[in-house]
Amino acid sequence: MVSKNTTPPVLILWIIAGWVGFGLLPWYGIEDGFWTFEWLLDGYPFDEDYAPAVFLIAQGEKLWLSPLLIPLALPLLALRYQKSDPVYARLLVLAGALGFAWMIVQGFSIGIRGYNFAWMNATFGPLDDRQFGMGYGALLCASAFLFLFTQGIAARGAVNGDVFVVSAIGGVIVIVTAFVFFPIAKMLFAAFVTDDGSYSILVFFDKFFDDRIWGLGCLAGARCGAAWNSLFLAILVGFITTLLGLAFALVVTRSGFRYKRLIRAMTVLPIITPPFVIGLALILLFGLSGTVTVFFAELFGLQPTRWLYGLPGVLIAQTLAFTPIAFLVLIGVVEGVSPSMEEAAQTLRANRWQTFRTVSLPLMRPGLANAFLLGFIESMADFGNPLVLGGNFDVLSTEIFFAIVGAQYDQGRAAVLAMVLLFFTLSAFYAQRAWLGKKSYTTVSGKGDAGVHPLMPKALALPVLAIALAWALFTAVVYVMIVYGSVVELWGVNNSLTLKHYVTAFSVRFEEEGIRWTGAAWDSFWTTITIAAIAAPLTAAVGLVTAYLLTRQSFVGKNAFEFGTMLSFAIPGTVIGVSYILAFNVPPIEITGTGIILVVSFIFRNMPVGVRAGIASMSQIDKSLDESSLTLGANSWQTFRKVILPLLRPAILAALVYSFVRAMTAISAVIFLVSAEYDMATSYIIGRVENNDYGLAIAYSTTLIFVMLAAVGFLQLLVGRVQIGRRKHIEMKEAS
Repeated sequence: MVSKNTTPPVLILWIIAGWVGFGLLPWYGIEDGFWTFEWLLDGYPFDEDYAPAVFLIAQGEKLWLSPLLIPLALPLLALRYQKSDPVYARLLVLAGALGFAWMIVQGFSIGIRGYNFAWMNATFGPLDDRQFGMGYGALLCASAFLFLFTQGIAARGAVNGDVFVVSAIGGVIVIVTAFVFFPIAKMLFAAFVTDDGSYSILVFFDKFFDDRIWGLGCLAGARCGAAWNSLFLAILVGFITTLLGLAFALVVTRSGFRYKRLIRAMTVLPIITPPFVIGLALILLFGLSGTVTVFFAELFGLQPTRWLYGLPGVLIAQTLAFTPIAFLVLIGVVEGVSPSMEEAAQTLRANRWQTFRTVSLPLMRPGLANAFLLGFIESMADFGNPLVLGGNFDVLSTEIFFAIVGAQYDQGRAAVLAMVLLFFTLSAFYAQRAWLGKKSYTTVSGKGDAGVHPLMPKALALPVLAIALAWALFTAVVYVMIVYGSVVELWGVNNSLTLKHYVTAFSVRFEEEGIRWTGAAWDSFWTTITIAAIAAPLTAAVGLVTAYLLTRQSFVGKNAFEFGTMLSFAIPGTVIGVSYILAFNVPPIEITGTGIILVVSFIFRNMPVGVRAGIASMSQIDKSLDESSLTLGANSWQTFRKVILPLLRPAILAALVYSFVRAMTAISAVIFLVSAEYDMATSYIIGRVENNDYGLAIAYSTTLIFVMLAAVGFLQLLVGRVQIGRRKHIEMKEAS
């Protein structure tokens, strides 16, 4: 035996957490909401609705919880052994596995009507008692079992016995399984369900080989299937957004352009706007009666057409919406290229163009590949823009949407379409990996780097600057139209100026009791801000930890692990929303109608951006930095926190900004997950659009744009920038 001071503090922490969850906190969910603590004054701890597991068992209720006492007690025995003793590891693995497995078994076996399975009713007889969803106590207890298990695995030597790494892997696997694989699997099983509720593979094939999915009528002048339309559109959007994102990144980091900050702000604008608002602005500009369309029709004596509706309109809208994603990924990669490597090339008589083509650009390949992948996936999963501008151009996402919310309500068809979409996105994912190969893109090592990035060669700078400025100007025009639409009486009918839409949405009254938020939009506004503020840091944290594991650690099942982290991003939000309702409307995770389900959906819908941005940035950081830190006595957690994270500021900023603004502007999943208590801004705006109240909808959207611009600026100041070179840019004369 050893003295207590040799016991790992983290082990004691999780033992205490397990007993606190079991003996002190309410085991089941509180009906009034996860964040309320009124239960402390309402019959706690004896009231059955708020009682901890120990009190429930003592009162003869929920006796299926009593076996958990055994795995809770086993870790206490481990305190008697040294960490190197095999018994120590066995006890922790046994305790964690038994406890976690029993919670899963009893959670899925006993539901709101007693036993969930007919054979259990036949075997044990009907159960008079019922079970609710997990609450504080069950959540904390399950976490304790999970991390006791990972500590035992680490003690057995997994991943060199590193407790932080093993715990991080275990934690990410569990939450991705619970909130990605489980709900999506439950949704996709619907592809095989027949009308009588049984399963048949013939039903799947009948829906899979539908001409509306794979038809090639476009070769004969008719309509193409939704699958081919989606694939062609996604490839175009991926290429165009990557090129535009690179152009903006180069202008901001590699040019002497005076108004870089303004350009940077213009690139971020589209990402903080509900997509249907961009679509409405494009219609006002280029629609049949649009300003630009009418102007050119009168100028050249042409008949106005509906050219915007279909592939052209959707392509323009998606390029506007998703270029910022490519920029946010690429800005960190472009900044991360070591200046000393570029200066070395110039020292060897290479001019700026040769340096850029042979040194800088090849080192940006991880960022280019990730930017294309994200643009491709975003295009595949987007349904807001095709819904507004698609016309007869059918895509998979809108077909899924209509299959779920339309009159047909065919979950099986939606599931089949989701499988096709998933096949395309995963194919792009593996094509990206094949293009990158196993080459090294490390540019940041442990050595000091006082160099500066060379400016772009003039032959490249002029077209890049022209493209960036042209697109920024076009973006500005679109947003001028959005702001204009918010201050007119009735968009397109009565263009007299008014502020009544803002007053209706955001009026405030000052009374003796204090401020009264009398505007119609305040409730959804504050709810949206709160949900986004909670989800953003959690999304960034999960995404960057996952990126660290994928780039810095080797473990069994790594490819499957990476696949799981990207899966939720490849599935449309409509499918995510419906699958969450199906999966989390009953125990053991009963969170439908709460704010938690919104936070969870945002975390796992947006997590892949943090993962891809982190992978792109970490692939440039030499592993010798990690090794040096570990050699000097730091553990993996200290190395990650003090060495890796400070170098990942661009990736952190990308993850925070993207997750925050997407939570503020998300549409597809939100439509299904909002409730009367938790109404989000986008669902409120859609309600206004459905009632033809466009002015109020655009006024609300405009307000969100300015709020998110302020939030992006605040996050930029909070996170800061990576300073790889210490000298300021000094434009040197090009060598003759």
